[in-house]
Amino acid sequence: MHISVEPRINERIRVPHVRLVGPNGEQVGIVGIEEALRLAQGADLDLVEVAPEANPPVCKIMDYGKFKYEAAVKAREARKNQVNTVIKEMKLRPKIDSHDYETKKSHIQRFLAAGDKVKVTIMFRGREQQRPEMGHRLLMKLAEDIVDLGVVEAAPRLDGRNMTMVIAPVRRKAEARAAARREEAAAQKDATAVSPDTDVTTTEQAS
Repeated sequence: MHISVEPRINERIRVPHVRLVGPNGEQVGIVGIEEALRLAQGADLDLVEVAPEANPPVCKIMDYGKFKYEAAVKAREARKNQVNTVIKEMKLRPKIDSHDYETKKSHIQRFLAAGDKVKVTIMFRGREQQRPEMGHRLLMKLAEDIVDLGVVEAAPRLDGRNMTMVIAPVRRKAEARAAARREEAAAQKDATAVSPDTDVTTTEQAS
């Protein structure tokens, strides 16, 4: 049953009858509000309205303070473990030279490996605007070059002087983070391993 953010409790419940649920989830049945309050007080617990829209409303006997605390802890944990989708942007020119292309491609591969999406923008200038097929070919080449890490989520689209394409990572961000942690742990283990037959100082390895 879903409890609203601020449900009515105890004497704030203003209905003549309620469908009562006991502290262990047992169905008590429909009882008068006075009887429900008496049972809750006898158990040294609260009477909480958990389904006000029902007829009659459903109330449960529980420790409301403990419930609120546990709900707050769960909410904090959920926020801590939440993974936000990040979209990186990489800008290219249609006549980019091979060295710059390889550099930008490596950045895109790094973003995708980390679980981030990448928006690739081809910027046309002057007469280049009359040759949009140049940008389209470049984006298709890029998609083929990074196919092991990403897939085209939004096909190339001309938007004014620019052509854009969105590439999504093959692995989800949570999986990428877990893989990165495993690689880092393995690297640290290798770095601290010392051969018994040699005198080797410990060094750090970049992951």
